Amino acid sequence: MKEKLSCYIIDDEHLAQEILEEYVAKVPFLELKGTFMSPLEAAAQLDKDKPDLLFLDINMPDLDGLSFIPMLNPKPMIILTTAYDQYALKAFELEVKDYLVKPFSFERFYKGVLRLYQEQSNRQLPDKKEIKTETKHEQEYIFLKVGHRIQKIATREILFVEGMKDYLRIHTAKEKIMTLLSFARLEELLPTQDFARVHRSYVVAIDKIDHIEKNRIWIGDQVIPISDSYSDNFYSKLRGV
Repeated sequence: MKEKLSCYIIDDEHLAQEILEEYVAKVPFLELKGTFMSPLEAAAQLDKDKPDLLFLDINMPDLDGLSFIPMLNPKPMIILTTAYDQYALKAFELEVKDYLVKPFSFERFYKGVLRLYQEQSNRQLPDKKEIKTETKHEQEYIFLKVGHRIQKIATREILFVEGMKDYLRIHTAKEKIMTLLSFARLEELLPTQDFARVHRSYVVAIDKIDHIEKNRIWIGDQVIPISDSYSDNFYSKLRGV
């Protein structure tokens, strides 16, 4: 397991800094590397140290936290700490790991950082089967932006996903859901043992396949092609290789 997550705090309020520093000090797997009053002040050090985790305020002078996030390369895991709850949707779009609304308790803080620590530790486990077993529960559902809302989708209900230019159409037994998302990002969210990319425009749920014939998949009345570029990996996954 990863021993510690290196972290930085960026917040222009001294009291908020002190509370976060106190919380971090209580968690044995967090290592605070520095505290800054603004993103501009922290930028050079972040680029040099490349920390695992960043606690970031939103409303700050000169450069706000949400505008700073796209500038980070590589981007650490980010937990937003803010007094405002209206930025949650934007934070979701920026793939922020957690959103803490001030004042937040140590218990709420600890739950968030523990989840990230466990995720990082699981990625370092050599046994892929063990990783899949431990993370399967966490992947029973995903959250996707659909229009002006964030929708919870149970992965067990997904039949297949169809590419529609810049959008993805998620087919379930009950409905079709359109979301602005790339296949690459979707595949990161879905449990890899349960889904397979079979075509540049299709991802299928393996347990929803009725039959396969002549490089075509039948899921109910839908016929989905298997392209040459994905066929080897797909059939290997079916064989459990």
